[in-house]
Amino acid sequence: MSGQAQGDGGANGRFADYGRPRRVDGGLRARSTRGAIGRSWWSQRFLEVLESFALGTRLTRGRSYARAGQVVRLEVAPGTVDAVVQGSRAQPYEVSIALPPFPEAVWARVEAELAAQAFFSARLLAGDLPPELEELFGAAGAPLFPAGVAELRQRCSCPDFAVPCKHLAATFYLLAEAFDADPFQLLHWRGRSRTQLLDRLRVLRADAAGADDQPAATEVAPTSPSLPDDAVLPAAPSVVDGAVPPVAPSTADGAVSQPVPSRSDGAVAPMAESTRDGGVPGAGRDAEAVPPVGASRALAGLPPAPLAEAVDRFWLPPVPLPDRPPSLSTGPDLLLRQLGAPAPAIGGPGLLERLRRAYRLLGG
Repeated sequence: MSGQAQGDGGANGRFADYGRPRRVDGGLRARSTRGAIGRSWWSQRFLEVLESFALGTRLTRGRSYARAGQVVRLEVAPGTVDAVVQGSRAQPYEVSIALPPFPEAVWARVEAELAAQAFFSARLLAGDLPPELEELFGAAGAPLFPAGVAELRQRCSCPDFAVPCKHLAATFYLLAEAFDADPFQLLHWRGRSRTQLLDRLRVLRADAAGADDQPAATEVAPTSPSLPDDAVLPAAPSVVDGAVPPVAPSTADGAVSQPVPSRSDGAVAPMAESTRDGGVPGAGRDAEAVPPVGASRALAGLPPAPLAEAVDRFWLPPVPLPDRPPSLSTGPDLLLRQLGAPAPAIGGPGLLERLRRAYRLLGG
């Protein structure tokens, strides 16, 4: 096992039976065929952290394994990464890389911080990890990447003494590319899957929105004073010659004033004077004018536009668009000249010449 003085060939120091690795059909092959592995900032940062642990030279040993497709299986789970890597022996090697997941209390703090800022929620929902996420995790006391090599528990069933061996190194490279394809794999390794995290953020943001929309407590309207049991109500005015009985006007405080006497000539008694807006006089004296909100503040002073004019200008820009800047006049094969000749495997210079003639016909 890697890091231990035991194994098939490690006990007696003989590695004569180990040669070139066996070919694997359908293995996991790194997408990067040359140069650095890892395109996103989080996968590059992950490899940079590993190299800062003085693992750089050892990591390069597994790069050829990763690009040759020697990794048969790679699974990411909370706290552990398990892989199967085919070496020179018939039996593949079992590889394990463990990193303690964050406790629930730490994830609760992180999720509260993420839900409090719409920027993080929008980027995560879009399947992206913003660079500021590493700082947020650090402020919550939970570094997103391992702080030291001691946090990583590396195991391999091969007899190599080096840690990491080339099988572990190949797993690290394929893990970085797995983070490229799905950044939530990194968070899943630390204890939260994509579904768990996004569902939790939706719940927290919905709770915050519900708290903001909660209406303020309304005041209880004062009730009319109760009358004693032995109180005698005034008699209703009589109707003379079919006249309509008068309606008593109400005061501002809701009390009923004295009844208006009816006329003996059969005419309708005058009603209480109403205000211009149809309300009862004095009812709106204590009411405050409601200020305009939202877009009505900007539209309050604008005169109403005729419907026909509004329909005609619906598809027009609100302000004139600037003139289109002049473009440089170039040949249709400029892009081909910049890219250079393709590789011989896909046609070489002959393909370049055929494409150039086609471009000229399209541009002519």
